[in-house]
Amino acid sequence: MRKTALLLLAAALLSACGTTSDLYSWGGYRNKTSAYEDYAYQYYHRQTPESLCDLLACYEQMVSTPGGSRQVPPPGICAEYGYLLLLPETAVTFMNHASASQKRLFQTGDFAGLFQERGKEMLQMEIELYPESAIFIRPLIKKLVK
Repeated sequence: MRKTALLLLAAALLSACGTTSDLYSWGGYRNKTSAYEDYAYQYYHRQTPESLCDLLACYEQMVSTPGGSRQVPPPGICAEYGYLLLLPETAVTFMNHASASQKRLFQTGDFAGLFQERGKEMLQMEIELYPESAIFIRPLIKKLVK
């Protein structure tokens, strides 16, 4: 009886082991970190126009083609992305410093108009995907959206 109980316990424990898919995609991996982590670190550490363009392109890819088992952008990404898009200097910086491939992601030349619309859309998407974020995002929308 005791051997049977131990065998069942071992089988139960071992059956719980296995691979699990990630709930979210963080933009692939570079240098043992996710692309998001790498680009965000570069941007917040260096604060260069090029690092901002890299981060915006990473965000756009993450929200346009979300991966992971949930197939939605990770929590906070839409809010972070929307906030950056709504900052007044972002469109000008992007227009002047983005590479041709980064500009093609947005398929327009009017970055100021697009970034305003896309920024609002991203903040709303954060609330839709993660309703618990509304308490933080709604005041941000009131402050940034004119």
